[in-house]
Amino acid sequence: QVQLVESGGGSVQAGDSLRLSCAASGNTYSGYCVAWFRQGPGKEREGVAHIVFGGGSLFTADSVKGRFTVSRDSAKKTFYLQMNNLKPEDTAMYYCAASRLVCAVAGVSARDYHYWGQGTQVTVSS
Repeated sequence: QVQLVESGGGSVQAGDSLRLSCAASGNTYSGYCVAWFRQGPGKEREGVAHIVFGGGSLFTADSVKGRFTVSRDSAKKTFYLQMNNLKPEDTAMYYCAASRLVCAVAGVSARDYHYWGQGTQVTVSS
């Protein structure tokens, strides 16, 4: 089992930045894929970025490219989503998830992720 705990959400103004954290524990494996998903009000869950647990293979969705960056701290088993120039449409619950599949297979398809955090709310006002 893998446990994931997100933190760092909050209420900000458009143009502000936030950094979300996802602390992983349990039976982790360097080949796992870790992704950030979000689900806004009345919207489907959207994968915004992923990274290999042990490093490498970064992906960022077109909807956030140039504004969001995914990274990791191996020693802390912690993953980050740096979000800059936030927009009201970024308002959503953000989830960290881990897949036993490699990133090339799991991609940002929610059904391919086996472990989920509880989510952290991000609210961006104009």
